[in-house]
Amino acid sequence: MKPTTLLITALMLAIVFSCQTKPDNEEWIPLFNGENLDGWDIKIAGYELNHNFGNTFRVEDGLLKVCYDEYDEFTGQFGHIFYDEPFSHYRLRVVYRFVGEQVHGGQGWAFRNNGIMFHSQSAESLSLDQHFPVSVEAQLLGGDGINERPNGSVCTPGTNVVIDGERRFEHCISSASLTFHGDDWISFELVVYGDSLVHHIIEGDTVLTYGGLQREADGMPLSKGHIALQAESHPTHFKKIEILHLERP
Repeated sequence: MKPTTLLITALMLAIVFSCQTKPDNEEWIPLFNGENLDGWDIKIAGYELNHNFGNTFRVEDGLLKVCYDEYDEFTGQFGHIFYDEPFSHYRLRVVYRFVGEQVHGGQGWAFRNNGIMFHSQSAESLSLDQHFPVSVEAQLLGGDGINERPNGSVCTPGTNVVIDGERRFEHCISSASLTFHGDDWISFELVVYGDSLVHHIIEGDTVLTYGGLQREADGMPLSKGHIALQAESHPTHFKKIEILHLERP
């Protein structure tokens, strides 16, 4: 066989192999089944594990909803719903939207505010009145229709991270995202490689990258943990929560 023919054959085989390994063949696993909250634990500040005060977390119309229609007033009942399996290296894809009005008594900063808590402590390890788990938060923010409010920032309850080679200790660090006003569905993807590297991706755009995840209390690397969604006083809907396991580098 001539060298040119060998080269063409090799290129064709490479193309075939590449097509066989495209994302279409990736095995995304749904964490939310669209029917119930199986596999999830609820912890609301001031209440025992899986006491779903005010029916805050519920499934309706195939959506996981954070609701406040059964509240008279929000008085610090910060809540989280935790997936019961910990993860370390993965891509997480969430499709969400903010809806309606913030419940009376909610803090101003919590307007159209939710978050994906990851590398989190487990639901059962939270103290009775603990507002937020030790975790890293990929923040979900909606606009007020007027002001700039970048989406996809990182917040660090009991943790800290490294950005551009510098360890950062601010509670929240802004992303480069646009502001998303209105009630449209937003696609948010989180790419996590243990404690070493994290990307926040919104509607296909990478808006923040950081690494060096560690616990604030002891400085130990934070390489795995649970995934949780927040309830901070503004109604939120989730229609897709799925994960793709990644190989360790």
